[in-house]
Amino acid sequence: MTHHGARAPWKARRIGNISRSHVHDAMCARIASRLVAIALLLAFVTQARVAKSDAFDISDTSWEGCSELYNLATSELGSDRVKAVAVLDWSTITANDGVLVLHPLQSMDPEETEAFVRAGGRLAIADDYGRGEETLRRFSIERTTLPTRPVQALRNKPQLAIAEPVLVDEKGQPTGPHPVVANVQQFVTNHGTGLRSAKRLTSVLEIRAVGETPVSVALAGMVDSGRVFALGDPSGLMNQMLRYPGNRAFTQALCHYLVDEDAGKRHGGKLYIVANRFSEVSSFSGNDSLRKDLESQARALADALAEARQNGAPAGLHWAIALFALLGIGAWVVRAASRPYKSPNPRFARPTPLVAQGGVAGRFALLSAPSSPPSLVLLELKSALVEALGQKLGTPVEPSMEAILSAAHRAGTLDDERRAALKEVLATMHKAESSIVAGRPTYVPRSMLSKAASVVRDVLHAAGGITPAPLGNEPESATRSATVPVNSPDKPSTTVRPASEESSP
Repeated sequence: MTHHGARAPWKARRIGNISRSHVHDAMCARIASRLVAIALLLAFVTQARVAKSDAFDISDTSWEGCSELYNLATSELGSDRVKAVAVLDWSTITANDGVLVLHPLQSMDPEETEAFVRAGGRLAIADDYGRGEETLRRFSIERTTLPTRPVQALRNKPQLAIAEPVLVDEKGQPTGPHPVVANVQQFVTNHGTGLRSAKRLTSVLEIRAVGETPVSVALAGMVDSGRVFALGDPSGLMNQMLRYPGNRAFTQALCHYLVDEDAGKRHGGKLYIVANRFSEVSSFSGNDSLRKDLESQARALADALAEARQNGAPAGLHWAIALFALLGIGAWVVRAASRPYKSPNPRFARPTPLVAQGGVAGRFALLSAPSSPPSLVLLELKSALVEALGQKLGTPVEPSMEAILSAAHRAGTLDDERRAALKEVLATMHKAESSIVAGRPTYVPRSMLSKAASVVRDVLHAAGGITPAPLGNEPESATRSATVPVNSPDKPSTTVRPASEESSP
């Protein structure tokens, strides 16, 4: 309001204390705080998921863990002889040691496992639906299905079939039980798989069925100086299953079988236990190489892809992809918001290009443009010659070579030298015109352009169409007059007056 009570005129307020950099800094800080909050939330969710242990884990004390198996092994062999590891270092393992693998989720190194067994080591793989079959195949052991109607089953459930020690060989001759099942009468399985072998391996446990052939659950075989033991039901070694006497006795005997002496050749080695996902490093023979490292990395990548194909990508990977996508979007938003943009000039304020102006200036701009072929200049000279001759004779002139030569001779007598020069220039013009019509303009050297301009000038001078002037020194109006019609309303006349006449009143 003014001091008279009237409303003051409106004025735009100037924000002088807030700069563009301050706004940008505030925006970046706000976005960064949100990203940090989201990252903390993702870390909390991921940590909550990781806290849950997998089945068969040695440190898991729940019903599906294998902590009781570790306790049995340490009580039978001693804590210094049992090593539950997540990284299997082949360089620290000797031929007197044993390796127990529970439900492996990746393929083991085929060269190291075979070298270890052939050197005298003992390898036991307890697996049903993991990746242990890939290693067992190297020892001619494959999976098969269990009988659907077992003779004995816990709670009458075929999935909980009861296996019994094998006391006879394939020919029906009594052989006695295998050392691992010497004190076992029954072994309760839990959703296991059967095993078979093309070679004559020893069947340790089998499930008898009604109307079906018995199927082995455990096989043992000798490979050179070592031993391989396969169990098709790792669930039988879980904490919940070790409450059954047969399963417990089987586990105790298996621990001794893997490390105890064999006919005086073994001297109480260590038992290494690995479960689920683990890694392998070094070499059993001590010969590490770049090729082996590359093969190990390639095998790990193949295992990860196979698992992702079968079970889908892990949840942590989904969260990581989402986080990176969010960070990328946030960075793009910050960059786009802080980028200064130049305001374009309106179309009415832009200068009109010379080529688009038309007239003589636009015509010359088109001919001199870098994108225009030089052959267009020849066509322009030919057009100017035809128009000038037509104006001089008073009748239209055909653009053919013979018609132009005849018109030039009638307009002004041509000697043999000028006629030959004009004929050569017209032939070049005809070739240039044909190439342009075909869409493949030919290259015309600058010397030819100068020669054509000189010949056309001489012909028009002989015909009385223009006043001669030295090339390169003629006025601009004279140059234009040689290439435009005489009676054009917006162009100068083809006859150029001397400079003295133009300056006189």
